[in-house]
This record gives sequence, structure tokens and C-alpha cells, in this order.
Amino acid sequence: QVQLVESGGGLVQAGGSLRLSCTASGDTICISTMAWYRQAPGKDRERLGYVSSGGTTKYADSVKGRFTLSRDNAKYTLSLQMNALKPEDSAVYYCWADRTSSPGCDGPYTYWGQGTQVTAVS
Repeated sequence: QVQLVESGGGLVQAGGSLRLSCTASGDTICISTMAWYRQAPGKDRERLGYVSSGGTTKYADSVKGRFTLSRDNAKYTLSLQMNALKPEDSAVYYCWADRTSSPGCDGPYTYWGQGTQVTAVS
């Protein structure tokens, strides 16, 4: 099992910045990809970006150039630096990780954090 805990959400003025952190615990050695998602009221959950175990990083077009992912494999953390925040970025932000079948690790499994609220006001 893997547990994911997010931190760093809050209220910010439009144009401001926030940094979210996600820390994994438990059977972390089996984690493969880590990602951040968000979900605004009445909308589908949206993947913002991911970092593979090998370091490949991808972003959604909606946040490319404003948000930056950083993964620390030694500490099992994934951070999301959010700059130039807009009111439409307001949502609950979720950390996600998966575990694929590999030597010593069973799978596949996926894991979610509990979410952290981000609100950008104009």
C-alpha cells in the first residue's frame, strides 16, 4: 500500500504563486509514475502533469509554462510550483501515483491523496 499526503493549498490573489507538495509513504519503492490532478466544482477531474520514474515530464496545455513539476525520488515527493494563478485555477488538487508490476512489486495499482483546496481570487 501507498499513502499520499498533499500540502500547500490555500487562498491566493490572481497572479500569485503557490507550491503544493505530495509526500508518499508505505510501499514507496514500487511507485512508478506520479502526477497532479485537479477538480473544480461541476467539472471533470483534469490531469495537470506527470513525472515518470525515469524522469519524463509532461504537462497539460492549460498549465504549460505556468506550472512546474519536481520529483524527488529519494524523498518520494512530487511538488507542483504554480505561478501566475488565475481564478479558473481554483479547484481541489489531488496527488496521484501508480504502481506497476515489476520484480518485487505486484500491481498494477493506483493511489490518490485526499486533496488540497486552491483558491485564486481576483
